[in-house]
Amino acid sequence: MNSPERAAIIDASAIAHNVRTIAEFVRPAKVLAAVKADGYGHGLVPAARAALAGGADWLGTAHITEALQLREAGIDAPLLAWLHTRDSDFAAGIEAHIDLGTSGWDLDQVAAAAEALHEPARVHLKVDTGLGRNGAAMTDWPGLVQRAAEFQNQGLISVEGVFTHMAVADEPDRKETDEQLAAFGEALAAAEAGGVVPDLRHAANTPAALSRPDAHFDMVRVGVGIYGQSPFADRPAASLGLRPAMELRTTVANVKRVPAGHGISYGLTHRVEAPTHLGLIPLGYADGIPRNAVGAPVLIRGRRYHSAGRVAMDQFVVDLGEHTDVQVGDEVTIFGGDSGIEAADWGAAAGTINYEIITRIGARVPRTVVNQEPAE
Repeated sequence: MNSPERAAIIDASAIAHNVRTIAEFVRPAKVLAAVKADGYGHGLVPAARAALAGGADWLGTAHITEALQLREAGIDAPLLAWLHTRDSDFAAGIEAHIDLGTSGWDLDQVAAAAEALHEPARVHLKVDTGLGRNGAAMTDWPGLVQRAAEFQNQGLISVEGVFTHMAVADEPDRKETDEQLAAFGEALAAAEAGGVVPDLRHAANTPAALSRPDAHFDMVRVGVGIYGQSPFADRPAASLGLRPAMELRTTVANVKRVPAGHGISYGLTHRVEAPTHLGLIPLGYADGIPRNAVGAPVLIRGRRYHSAGRVAMDQFVVDLGEHTDVQVGDEVTIFGGDSGIEAADWGAAAGTINYEIITRIGARVPRTVVNQEPAE
């Protein structure tokens, strides 16, 4: 059987290893593995199963629809979904025993759905301690706690958790993390005073889990780290004991010699200075390769080459040099595996972060999962 023309190879054992590594570091706090956004591009269900094999206690998704897909796949682990709209199916979430993060307006809809089902909803109240996204503002927090206590007394909800999210934990020297943790302490005290005492307090994302033990509380929510990506600009994944779980590869689609001065790709933003060979790589922005990447690395025949000119919808070009042994059909590693090229290298070439590089790989690129482990 021929290998696929292009593929994202997902090493499930790497995800399991990364979960174990982080779990050991944050113990006794529990670990919620974030598998939102199709498992950060690694595949929702395979990522979830790999995380559970590594000992994750919880799984997290942004949307209820993502969590429902996990239930449909037979995954019965504790689940939390936290980003909702007026059209979110809270009833389906409650029936599927999915914990629901609530930030304010959504609590009333969750309670109404629970009342209609005659089944209490499991809720985690979210407070905005400075990130400015969802979560109740600190000024609105006492009112949310009061409503939650009333709904809980009516048997409509059970408040299982109180949580927040860090804004700058990937920059450990910034004081805002201290300020957020102080605000979270105030929110927890206000919740307790209002009769809401949850079992799970959680604040830490991957960078806070790895750099701020005082943010661990009862559970950490880790995303990019379980996929083997460092959240820190100055610390590679290997230094954190993490193994990248995705390798993106394809094969050379064309090789040709061009004269000095020849332009490359749309806009002719790049012209070669000397006669050279150009290699055509059949991945483009429709596959998730950043259009604005400049001089991004690839590995062919054990040698590193760099992209030249603009990335197009389906393809981009690398400059192979005047003398080359690269041929059509040679394997190309974009990042990952044993290439020595990381998603962060492509992030740097595109002026973005490794998170975006791995999550944007498109559906046109088949995922091949290897090294699956049984759940613990």
